[in-house]
Order: sequence, then C-alpha cells, then structure tokens
Amino acid sequence: MEAAEFRRRGKEMVDLIADYLENIEQRPVYPDVEPGYLRSLIPEEAPEEPDTYEDVVKDIERVIMPGVTHWHSPYFYAYFPTANSFPAMLADMLSGAIGCIGFSWAASPACTELETVMMDWLGKMLKLPEDFIAGTHGQGGGVIQGTASEATLVALLAARSRAVRMILASDPQRPETGITSKLVAYSSDQAHCSVERAGMIAGVRMKKIPTEQSDKYAVQGETLRRMIQEDKAAGLIPFYFCATLGTTPSCAFDHITELGPICNAEKIWMHIDAAYAGSSFICPEFRPLLNGIEFADSFNFNPHKWLLVNFDCSTMWVRKRSDLIGAFKMDPLYLKHDHQESGRYFYTDNSLFRSLKMWFVFRMYGLKGLQDYIRKGSNEVNETLLKRINNGRKIHLVPCQLSGQFVLRFAVCARTTESRHIREAWRLITQLAEEVMQELPH
Repeated sequence: MEAAEFRRRGKEMVDLIADYLENIEQRPVYPDVEPGYLRSLIPEEAPEEPDTYEDVVKDIERVIMPGVTHWHSPYFYAYFPTANSFPAMLADMLSGAIGCIGFSWAASPACTELETVMMDWLGKMLKLPEDFIAGTHGQGGGVIQGTASEATLVALLAARSRAVRMILASDPQRPETGITSKLVAYSSDQAHCSVERAGMIAGVRMKKIPTEQSDKYAVQGETLRRMIQEDKAAGLIPFYFCATLGTTPSCAFDHITELGPICNAEKIWMHIDAAYAGSSFICPEFRPLLNGIEFADSFNFNPHKWLLVNFDCSTMWVRKRSDLIGAFKMDPLYLKHDHQESGRYFYTDNSLFRSLKMWFVFRMYGLKGLQDYIRKGSNEVNETLLKRINNGRKIHLVPCQLSGQFVLRFAVCARTTESRHIREAWRLITQLAEEVMQELPH
C-alpha cells in the first residue's frame, strides 16, 4: 500500500469506525457464537497471493463482528469501563506512525519527556503530594505501565529489592536467599487476583487480610497491625502491602489513612491500586477518597478505564524513583549515550509513545471536560433534565446546590406514596436522563 492509497483507505476507515460507534447500540451487546466459530469462516492457511483491501474490509462484518463483545455499547454493564474517545484514537494513529520505542532518552527524547510531563499534569489534576511530581524538587515521578496488574508487580519487585538492600546494609554476611524466603506481602481478601499473581511471580508469600461486611469490606488498620506482629514473631519479614481503592467485587476502599502510618512505621512498602476508581479523584468532591496517599510509596490507576484514554495507559507514580531505578536499571554499552537520563527520567524496556494519547485527550477536553465526563454531566445537563421532568407534569422535583453542583432532590412527601409510585418515578427519570445524554455531543 502506497501513501496515496493509504490516504484514501485511512479516510474510509475513519468513516467505518465513526459509523460503528454511532450505531453500536443496534448490535447485540454479547455475541451468539460457540468456541471455534471463527476457524470455519477463514482458510486454514494464509494466502499465497495478496487479497484485495476490499475483501479484507468485507470480512470485518462477516468474520469479526459476529464474535465481538461490544464493550462500548450503552447496554454493556460487565467487568469495567474501557476508555474510548476520538482524540485518543487519533493520537493512537500518530503513535503507530511514529513507531518509536522509548527505552531511553536518546531512543526518542520527545517520547520520554512528554511522558514525564503528562504524568506531572495528571498528578497535579489528582493533587498528589509534590514528592510524586518529577518536575519539582521531589524524588519521585510517574511512568506509564501497560496495566494495573503490571504496576502491582513492578511495585512488588521494587519493594522486594529495597527490603533486601536494607537488610544487607545492616547484615552484609546474611545470604540473600535466606532473606527472600522469609519475605511476606499483604493484600485485602477483596483485592484483584493480579496481586496474588504478582506474589507468585516474585517468589514471595502473599497473605490475604480478611475483611468484614460490617466494615464495608475494607481493610482495617488493627487487622493489618496484628498480622504484621504475628508474622514478625514467627521470624518472617513483612515488606509490602497492596491497598485497594475501589475493589473489583464491591468497590470497597481500604482505610489508607490508618494503614499508611502502620506501613511507614514498619518500613513496609505501601502500594495503592486504584485501577478503576482513581479517575474520579480529579473531581474535588471525590478527592478526599485519596486522603492518605502521602503515606504511599507507589500509586496506580488506569486512565484507560474511565478517563477517555484508550488502552493501554496505566499510570504509576513512585515517591522515590531511585527505588525503581535500583531494582531494574541496566546500563549495557549499546544503551549509553551522551545525554544519560537525568534523575527525572527513569523509563526502560518498551516505553511506547502512549503519552500522546494523554496529551491529545487532556488538551482537547481540558480538566473541566474530564471532570464533567466523570460526573456524567454538567450543571447545565442536570438543569435540562429537571426542566424535562417538570414540563412532563407526571412528577415534580425541585433542585438544590451542593458544593457548586446543581442537584436534583427527590423527597417522598405524600402519605399515600407507595413503592410502586417511586419505581414509576424512577423509570421516568431514567428515561428522560437517557434522552438528555443521547443528545450530548460525543
């Protein structure tokens, strides 16, 4: 394919994508196929001679779409949201065209530097402590990972490396294998399975901290403290705790304001996994949920879940970038150059140009636009919804103002109100809200 045909086909593909997304709700959200359905639809071997582009495009509907689960359908309520926006898709195209692999500053200076700046932009949106911002005098910074699972593993390996170094510093003759065999890490019994998997990969024992329904399935400080003391008495070395803000089963929030000081006092690395819920912290009304971040050694969430940045883009910050550098830094001759990374740049091993997606999205939406998306509507949208409700004269509501937000109040007022009346009102509100949201520009 030459450049001229690429221009033509590229425009066609943009139209195909736009049509797909605009009409996605007309497709069944879940495919009606059996395992192995695709093999019978295509040849057993790759073609000897090239197929035409038209034939390839025709096969998208014939072969691919019947087996697609449409994650961006308004009827998709499974798993978790996966971010999608036109600015991010455009940035993906440019990233693919540039095709650089930024494993060092010299491999592509813009790749490394834009990632550093975007991570600082996002860190400031979240109001992270300055220790986590690379552009300040802090010792930390941010790096883009592929997934939250990857970030959890990276943090665990860095914590293991730090724990071993600390013990060897006070007892140089102690064999390293004797240290690692006694290391113990902790996570909630509600944590994502990737945390336990990280322990398996790192070769350390992982203990699950029990939670209770009465505590809203959140890890309590006293429970962690008790387990740490019991394990130390048994000769084990506690070194890592993964706290979760927004667990997979119930969106539970561990009490990091209690847990953080315990970890700091015991020199235990506290990693905070906020894979899904973390995007909401850019809104001032949700930022208190991140209180306690000042005690953390690392923090991660996925803009590719709820912040309009297409997969993959999992953002991770560390308080001390030297902890990551010490655990993973390699300096083979073929990676040396005249401008070795300053202390702020610590990206190695396949750092792609993922920051372009963040740059496009942050600039084209702005912080206010991103906050409105998290809130699923602005004050103006809520005012429009209230007008529709009251103009219909089926039910009547009045608004109020809470922390600058236009809020619809629903008060049960009449003596004769029954549950059926409330259900009917909720159906009407939901219907009108969906109509208003459908009219918003995408």
